[in-house]
Amino acid sequence: QGSSSIVTLSPISNKKDLGLLAMDYGNVYVASVAMGANDNQTVQAFAEAESYDGPSLIIAYSHCIAHGIDMRTGLSHQQAAVDSGHWILYRYDPRRAVKNLNPLQLDSRAPSQSVHSFAETENRFQRLITADSVRADELLRHAQAQATQRYAAYAHRAEPMVNGHAVPDAPIK
Repeated sequence: QGSSSIVTLSPISNKKDLGLLAMDYGNVYVASVAMGANDNQTVQAFAEAESYDGPSLIIAYSHCIAHGIDMRTGLSHQQAAVDSGHWILYRYDPRRAVKNLNPLQLDSRAPSQSVHSFAETENRFQRLITADSVRADELLRHAQAQATQRYAAYAHRAEPMVNGHAVPDAPIK
């Protein structure tokens, strides 16, 4: 049996969020980057992580030949991952809290394309769509809902702060 049959039989579960877990410690510099989506943000995250006097964690999106993409278009594929909300760009710097600023800075915009359209660019998802289109549709709908919810949760956490508290009506940059 092919690998798609394993996915077909697996229950739906949410992606784990290592960055969020690390942020909850409160004293860890955390960044999520994708060089192809925003090289300036990536370089800034590395510089901030290096200068932070404490533990730092950088989680980087890395395209892979196993994804079944044309490796010559890897950087634009990273942009598509961010545009779909499959991957979120952010930096969490505990030093900002001392300045009464929210430590979390959301560096990616709200998703502008669907997770389904992103998934269609990868052969690994195409194989599942071909093998079991009903299950693939179910999984992709779940992935879309999770990406939408995850972005909203990060946007809420990144709201500007006044006197150490988030200001819900302030614009998100």
